[in-house]
Amino acid sequence: MTIQNKSNNSWIHDKTKESKEQTANWLDERKRRIFNKKTLNKRVPILTWLPKYNKEDAVGDLVAGFTVGLTVIPQALAFAGIAGLPVEHGLYASFLGCVVYILLGSSKDVPIGPTAMSALLVFQVTQGDWQKAVLLTFLTGIIEICMGFLQLGFLLDFVSGPVSAGFTSAVALLISSSQVKDIFGIKASGPTFLKMWASIIENIQNLHLPDTLLGCCCIIILLLLKEITSIKVGPLEETARSLIHKNLTKILWLIGTSRNALSVITCAVLGANTSLFTLVGKIPSGMPGFEIPSFSFVRKNNGTETIESFEEVTSSFGAALIIIPLISLLENMAVCTSFANGRAVDATQELIAIGASNIANSLVQGFCSTGGLARGAVQNASGVRTQLANLYTALIVMIALQFFTPCFSYIPKACLAAVIITAVIFMVQYKVLRPMWNSKKIDLIPGLCTFIACLVLRIQIGIFVGITINFIFILYQTARPKINIEKVFTPSGLQYLKVTPDRCLIFPSVEFVRSSINKEGIKCELPIVIDCTFIYGADFTAAKIVSQLIKDFEQRSQKLLFFNLKPSVVQVFEGISPDLANYYDIKELEMELAMAGVVYV
Repeated sequence: MTIQNKSNNSWIHDKTKESKEQTANWLDERKRRIFNKKTLNKRVPILTWLPKYNKEDAVGDLVAGFTVGLTVIPQALAFAGIAGLPVEHGLYASFLGCVVYILLGSSKDVPIGPTAMSALLVFQVTQGDWQKAVLLTFLTGIIEICMGFLQLGFLLDFVSGPVSAGFTSAVALLISSSQVKDIFGIKASGPTFLKMWASIIENIQNLHLPDTLLGCCCIIILLLLKEITSIKVGPLEETARSLIHKNLTKILWLIGTSRNALSVITCAVLGANTSLFTLVGKIPSGMPGFEIPSFSFVRKNNGTETIESFEEVTSSFGAALIIIPLISLLENMAVCTSFANGRAVDATQELIAIGASNIANSLVQGFCSTGGLARGAVQNASGVRTQLANLYTALIVMIALQFFTPCFSYIPKACLAAVIITAVIFMVQYKVLRPMWNSKKIDLIPGLCTFIACLVLRIQIGIFVGITINFIFILYQTARPKINIEKVFTPSGLQYLKVTPDRCLIFPSVEFVRSSINKEGIKCELPIVIDCTFIYGADFTAAKIVSQLIKDFEQRSQKLLFFNLKPSVVQVFEGISPDLANYYDIKELEMELAMAGVVYV
């Protein structure tokens, strides 16, 4: 008995030792994979491009960073208004995230900062509470990094082109509508498009004429300045254009590109020298404090204090904790792919980069940021060479925060509203309607449903509606595969009915396939051959239904044969139907048909 116990203990000890060795080997292998040079260069892209940095790169990045800086400051102030936050939070979201992206970002054309779309989502979730907005930014960053490490960038594939177009167009109209109140100089609010306009119409009698005139003039001027960026001075031929013509073209482009900054500066001068307009108001001077966001909040109501716990706050965020990271990735990838020139873009790395950038933003009281397509276009056109252009943009924002915030208090709200409207109105993607109609009309349904749902309901619900409808379409197509049916003759003249499903047999579709084949089998007495060329997969439900299909044909004494069934699928089917008749050679198939008594035609 003692010998037996010693033997058992020895066996357990050996197994434990072996298990520890296997675990240690697995950990060593994971370390080698994660900490090798290739992985490190992939996950910290600055290690790849910084050693090759040169003077030409420095000049290109300086010009691009400065130009984008002139664009991002007025946009940041305006987008903070969309988020319902004090305008300084827009600037807080525009510098530290840029610096972090330099280290982790994989695209030189991405300028990190607030966008109209992310600002609107932040407003609909936090309703202008800046503390909640900062916490939302922090959680969004963590979720984005986790999604990156789990390689969940593929989730973006479930947002189809029509759904994206419908969502983007609705957001553009929502954002524009939210700024109409500042153009009119009135107070209005509403969580949806319809309620916003109902509030505007209700308060339109309080219209402030100076704000309206200034806002309309700014819109007209900004649209005109946008057009001059495409003007080419001099002959069309590049070789014949003189140096003066080239410089004039560049000057016009710079004026057009800096139109927002020029408009804001001019209107700030007007606001400082007259009391006609509704101004932004006092903005705190200097850089923001560096602190971790609060995870619970103390609320005062009628003299009593209540604590809103972290669980209560996060539950109020709801689906936004998933939707905002996905939309941020969607915007960021739009910039990356637009200027990638056919190169592959690593969605995983971009998730990690924008996630780390958002965590950094939250530490300086900024709100959710990502790569903006309009700023990306400016950065690319300015001759950007590397991600270091973000550093110069960040420096310009930091200088503005440190020295010029008192000047920002004189900016009229109508001017910022005009900047936003002219920036987002071109996001309405009406041009996709005709190609979609000519290509596949049914794709209009998820696009239009997303568009209407985002206007009538909240943005989060609207995009969920669009994705759900898309899923329904996908499931319907899965459950209703196309089946090609034709009468075919073998080389020797034997006639049979050939049935060709166009995709794999899985549980949503197999009953439909069985019904269709049975219907054709009843209509004609010919043997049926199922061409399985396109059936690359099957499941247990499909095996059961195929077994029943074989029995249906046996009861009618009608031949049912399978042709070119893949070995992996044969294995699934034979688990239920060991007598499955499957052939790979047309001659063998012909011999079986001849044995079945098929006549020559």
